[in-house]
Amino acid sequence: MTSEFAESHDELRAVARDLLGKAGSGVDWGHIADAGWIGLEIPEPLGGAGASFVESGLILEELGRAAATSRYLGAVLAVGALTALSPNASRDALLSDVGTGSVITALVTDSFRLERSADGVRLSGRAEFVPDAAGTDRVLVIADDDGVAVIVDACRLTVTEQPVLDQTRRLAVVAADGVELDEASVWQFDGDPAAAVQRLRDRAAVAVACDSLGLAEAMLAATVDYASVRHQFGRPIGSFQAVKHACADMLVHTSVARQLVGAAVSAVADGADASVATSMAKSYACGAAVDVVGKAMQLHGGIGYTWESGVHVYLKRAALNRSLFGSPASHRQRLAERYA
Repeated sequence: MTSEFAESHDELRAVARDLLGKAGSGVDWGHIADAGWIGLEIPEPLGGAGASFVESGLILEELGRAAATSRYLGAVLAVGALTALSPNASRDALLSDVGTGSVITALVTDSFRLERSADGVRLSGRAEFVPDAAGTDRVLVIADDDGVAVIVDACRLTVTEQPVLDQTRRLAVVAADGVELDEASVWQFDGDPAAAVQRLRDRAAVAVACDSLGLAEAMLAATVDYASVRHQFGRPIGSFQAVKHACADMLVHTSVARQLVGAAVSAVADGADASVATSMAKSYACGAAVDVVGKAMQLHGGIGYTWESGVHVYLKRAALNRSLFGSPASHRQRLAERYA
């Protein structure tokens, strides 16, 4: 990374922290659109910034640090899918509208069935835990028959909000039962379809790992601050050896996670085979985040278990992140299979 990029990234991070600090727990969709975050990876001719997944990863990390409620995860996944498709007038128009925030789009990474006949094209399938699918205008669905993507008006699908313990996320079940489509709704991926679909799934896993990294670092900072001001037996609890060791463990976890997530983000942004880096980052960062937040709750003492402390918000978000787009066990299995 050059110093020029480092400076711009620091500025982007600072602006994001300032906006999220003022917004509180929830970030209005209009504010996200006005900040230009949705259009970061959209090409400049279509009204975007022409940046890469590195910049989107910074925003995802800051959203995790603030444990903010937003639609940004769903937007990032959808933009990544749209930019992976072969350019056409309809796709370009949709990308422009998505970048301005006037059209909300979600991505279903599970494969649906696409059936072609003399009567037309029909879409069938069901996917659970789809981020930000409820309340969208369009849904982009991957079809498993020949590696294509299908764009569907959300009103034509059955989208049911799926309650989860984490109140900062909006997940949904998306289902289609023989939905009739126009052939113009079927879009081809640019290049090898199978590779493109795998890159989208890796991208989704890394996006969640960025979020987990941010919330782990937030809990580490909050715990160190608390340990320096909370006194017991006439001295700060941070001076106790057991507390020092626990904070050191948290620091090691977050430092390793940052290295792995950084490598995975770069691999995704470069368009290379990111399978190994993705599985390493997703399995470690999301698992470590749960451990870090758990230690934070413990080191905060009794107040850490109260509703007012807010630590529970981070713990529930970390636990959900660990399950989204592949558990740590499934990603470790994926790594192990490379050596079988």
